[in-house]
Amino acid sequence: MRQARSEEGTAALEFALLVPVFMMFIFIAVGLGRLGLARGNIDAAARDAARAGSQSRTADDAVAAATAATNDSLAANNLTCADLAVNVDTAQFTRGGFVRVDISCRVEMTDLVVSSSCHLVLL
Repeated sequence: MRQARSEEGTAALEFALLVPVFMMFIFIAVGLGRLGLARGNIDAAARDAARAGSQSRTADDAVAAATAATNDSLAANNLTCADLAVNVDTAQFTRGGFVRVDISCRVEMTDLVVSSSCHLVLL
């Protein structure tokens, strides 16, 4: 007759193997959430900049107003860009025209994982 093998310690082994997998999923979820939040904040900054630029009287004033609005909006949302580029297109800056603002921002997310470096470029 065969003796049943002892199952002592299998729960601890399973726990030790699954905890890193669950932690990885948590880090990925937090990273994706922060990416979505940063993307939304940058879209809001571009919208605010285009609105500020369109309310200006001259094209030069529109560029200055859009750049200032971008910086104000990003600061209000506590978003720090490592490489911030604001491109204000005033080619259609006429009555009934529009102002287009493109923002490029590199967001550092190195605080999520201690041992690696991650740079996200949002356009």
